[in-house]
Amino acid sequence: MKIKEIIVVEGKDDTAKLKQALNVDTIETNGSAINKYTLEQIAHAKQKRGVIVFTDPDYPGQRIRKIIDEHVPGCKHAFLTKQEAVAKSGKGLGIEHASAEVIRQALSSVYEIADETVNSITRTDLLLFGLIGGNGAKERREKLGIALRIGYVNGKQLLKRLQMFRIDKEEFYKVMEQIQQEESL
Repeated sequence: MKIKEIIVVEGKDDTAKLKQALNVDTIETNGSAINKYTLEQIAHAKQKRGVIVFTDPDYPGQRIRKIIDEHVPGCKHAFLTKQEAVAKSGKGLGIEHASAEVIRQALSSVYEIADETVNSITRTDLLLFGLIGGNGAKERREKLGIALRIGYVNGKQLLKRLQMFRIDKEEFYKVMEQIQQEESL
Protein backbone atom coordinates (compact mmCIF):
# COMPACT_ATOMS: atom_id res chain seq x y z
CA MET A 1 0.00 0.00 0.00
CA LYS A 2 1.44 3.39 -1.03
CA ILE A 3 0.66 6.40 1.14
CA LYS A 4 0.23 9.58 -0.94
CA GLU A 5 1.13 11.97 1.87
CA ILE A 6 4.58 12.34 3.37
CA ILE A 7 4.72 11.01 6.94
CA VAL A 8 6.47 13.13 9.58
CA VAL A 9 8.15 10.94 12.20
CA GLU A 10 10.63 11.57 14.99
CA GLY A 11 13.63 9.52 13.82
CA LYS A 12 15.37 6.90 11.68
CA ASP A 13 13.96 3.93 13.61
CA ASP A 14 10.42 5.19 12.97
CA THR A 15 11.16 5.56 9.25
CA ALA A 16 12.58 2.03 9.09
CA LYS A 17 9.51 0.59 10.85
CA LEU A 18 7.08 2.44 8.56
CA LYS A 19 8.95 1.26 5.46
CA GLN A 20 8.56 -2.34 6.70
CA ALA A 21 4.80 -1.85 6.92
CA LEU A 22 4.06 0.40 3.92
CA ASN A 23 5.45 2.15 0.87
CA VAL A 24 6.01 5.62 2.37
CA ASP A 25 8.21 8.67 2.24
CA THR A 26 9.10 10.35 5.53
CA ILE A 27 10.53 13.50 7.01
CA GLU A 28 12.34 13.01 10.32
CA THR A 29 12.23 15.71 12.98
CA ASN A 30 15.23 14.30 14.90
CA GLY A 31 13.05 14.07 17.97
CA SER A 32 12.35 17.26 19.86
CA ALA A 33 15.20 18.96 17.99
CA ILE A 34 12.81 20.05 15.23
CA ASN A 35 14.25 23.14 13.56
CA LYS A 36 13.32 25.84 11.05
CA TYR A 37 14.72 23.87 8.10
CA THR A 38 12.63 20.80 8.99
CA LEU A 39 9.52 22.96 9.38
CA GLU A 40 10.17 24.45 5.92
CA GLN A 41 10.49 20.91 4.51
CA ILE A 42 7.18 19.97 6.12
CA ALA A 43 5.47 23.09 4.71
CA HIS A 44 6.78 22.29 1.23
CA ALA A 45 5.69 18.65 1.52
CA LYS A 46 2.22 19.76 2.64
CA GLN A 47 1.85 21.91 -0.48
CA LYS A 48 3.06 19.20 -2.84
CA ARG A 49 1.65 15.93 -1.46
CA GLY A 50 0.10 16.51 1.95
CA VAL A 51 1.54 15.59 5.34
CA ILE A 52 0.57 13.14 8.07
CA VAL A 53 2.16 13.80 11.47
CA PHE A 54 2.83 10.45 13.18
CA THR A 55 4.75 10.91 16.43
CA ASP A 56 5.17 8.82 19.55
CA PRO A 57 2.34 8.80 22.12
CA ASP A 58 4.30 10.67 24.77
CA TYR A 59 4.98 14.24 25.85
CA PRO A 60 7.78 14.91 23.31
CA GLY A 61 5.56 13.52 20.52
CA GLN A 62 2.71 15.83 21.57
CA ARG A 63 5.14 18.77 21.72
CA ILE A 64 6.36 18.07 18.17
CA ARG A 65 2.74 17.92 16.92
CA LYS A 66 2.03 21.28 18.56
CA ILE A 67 5.12 22.90 17.01
CA ILE A 68 4.19 21.58 13.56
CA ASP A 69 0.56 22.73 13.95
CA GLU A 70 1.73 26.24 14.89
CA HIS A 71 4.10 26.55 11.91
CA VAL A 72 2.32 24.39 9.30
CA PRO A 73 -1.43 24.43 10.05
CA GLY A 74 -3.71 21.94 8.35
CA CYS A 75 -1.57 18.80 8.53
CA LYS A 76 -3.26 15.45 9.05
CA HIS A 77 -2.54 13.40 12.17
CA ALA A 78 -2.32 9.68 12.93
CA PHE A 79 -2.09 8.27 16.45
CA LEU A 80 -0.95 5.17 18.28
CA THR A 81 -1.97 4.37 21.82
CA LYS A 82 0.73 3.83 24.45
CA GLN A 83 -0.22 0.14 24.54
CA GLU A 84 0.33 -0.18 20.78
CA ALA A 85 3.70 1.59 20.93
CA VAL A 86 5.32 -0.09 23.94
CA ALA A 87 8.37 -2.28 23.34
CA LYS A 88 7.97 -6.02 23.92
CA SER A 89 10.61 -5.76 26.64
CA GLY A 90 8.47 -3.09 28.33
CA LYS A 91 11.41 -0.67 28.10
CA GLY A 92 10.75 1.86 25.41
CA LEU A 93 7.81 3.60 23.81
CA GLY A 94 7.52 4.63 20.19
CA ILE A 95 6.34 3.96 16.68
CA GLU A 96 9.42 1.80 16.10
CA HIS A 97 7.99 -0.74 18.59
CA ALA A 98 4.52 -1.02 16.99
CA SER A 99 3.48 -3.89 14.75
CA ALA A 100 3.07 -3.36 11.00
CA GLU A 101 -0.65 -4.12 11.38
CA VAL A 102 -1.13 -1.43 14.04
CA ILE A 103 0.79 1.10 11.92
CA ARG A 104 -1.38 0.39 8.88
CA GLN A 105 -4.52 0.71 11.03
CA ALA A 106 -3.37 4.04 12.53
CA LEU A 107 -2.59 5.48 9.10
CA SER A 108 -5.97 4.37 7.77
CA SER A 109 -7.62 6.39 10.58
CA VAL A 110 -6.06 9.74 9.76
CA TYR A 111 -7.62 12.96 11.00
CA GLU A 112 -7.31 16.43 9.55
CA ILE A 113 -7.39 19.24 12.08
CA ALA A 114 -10.07 21.81 11.34
CA ASP A 115 -9.49 25.52 11.72
CA GLU A 116 -13.10 26.31 12.52
CA THR A 117 -15.22 24.59 15.11
CA VAL A 118 -18.20 22.79 13.57
CA ASN A 119 -18.94 20.56 16.51
CA SER A 120 -21.96 20.19 18.70
CA ILE A 121 -20.32 18.22 21.55
CA THR A 122 -20.38 20.28 24.73
CA ARG A 123 -18.84 20.16 28.19
CA THR A 124 -22.23 18.90 29.40
CA ASP A 125 -21.82 15.84 27.14
CA LEU A 126 -18.41 15.17 28.68
CA LEU A 127 -19.91 15.38 32.17
CA LEU A 128 -22.85 13.17 31.16
CA PHE A 129 -20.49 10.34 30.18
CA GLY A 130 -18.17 10.84 33.16
CA LEU A 131 -15.19 11.94 31.08
CA ILE A 132 -14.30 14.85 33.36
CA GLY A 133 -14.55 15.49 37.06
CA GLY A 134 -15.13 12.08 38.58
CA ASN A 135 -13.93 8.58 39.36
CA GLY A 136 -12.84 6.64 36.32
CA ALA A 137 -12.79 9.71 34.04
CA LYS A 138 -9.14 9.20 33.03
CA GLU A 139 -9.78 5.56 32.07
CA ARG A 140 -12.88 6.52 30.04
CA ARG A 141 -10.90 9.22 28.21
CA GLU A 142 -8.21 6.64 27.41
CA LYS A 143 -10.85 4.26 26.01
CA LEU A 144 -12.43 7.08 23.99
CA GLY A 145 -9.05 8.13 22.59
CA ILE A 146 -8.35 4.54 21.54
CA ALA A 147 -11.78 4.03 19.97
CA LEU A 148 -11.68 7.30 18.00
CA ARG A 149 -7.89 7.08 17.36
CA ILE A 150 -7.38 10.68 18.52
CA GLY A 151 -4.77 9.98 21.19
CA TYR A 152 -5.02 10.49 24.93
CA VAL A 153 -5.78 13.93 26.35
CA ASN A 154 -6.51 15.25 29.81
CA GLY A 155 -9.96 16.53 30.79
CA LYS A 156 -9.15 20.15 29.95
CA GLN A 157 -8.07 19.30 26.40
CA LEU A 158 -10.68 16.66 25.52
CA LEU A 159 -13.37 18.97 24.16
CA LYS A 160 -10.79 20.87 22.09
CA ARG A 161 -9.40 17.60 20.65
CA LEU A 162 -12.90 16.34 19.75
CA GLN A 163 -13.62 19.64 18.04
CA MET A 164 -10.26 19.78 16.26
CA PHE A 165 -10.87 16.39 14.71
CA ARG A 166 -14.50 17.14 13.88
CA ILE A 167 -15.89 14.23 15.85
CA ASP A 168 -19.63 14.70 15.58
CA LYS A 169 -22.05 14.20 18.44
CA GLU A 170 -23.59 11.08 16.90
CA GLU A 171 -20.24 9.29 16.58
CA PHE A 172 -19.24 10.46 20.07
CA TYR A 173 -22.46 9.13 21.64
CA LYS A 174 -22.17 5.81 19.80
CA VAL A 175 -18.62 5.22 21.06
CA MET A 176 -19.43 6.33 24.61
CA GLU A 177 -22.46 4.04 24.74
CA GLN A 178 -20.21 1.12 23.73
CA ILE A 179 -17.73 2.06 26.46
CA GLN A 180 -20.55 2.21 29.02
CA GLN A 181 -21.79 -1.23 27.93
CA GLU A 182 -18.28 -2.67 28.37
CA GLU A 183 -18.05 -1.12 31.83
CA SER A 184 -21.37 -2.61 32.93
CA LEU A 185 -20.28 -6.18 32.06
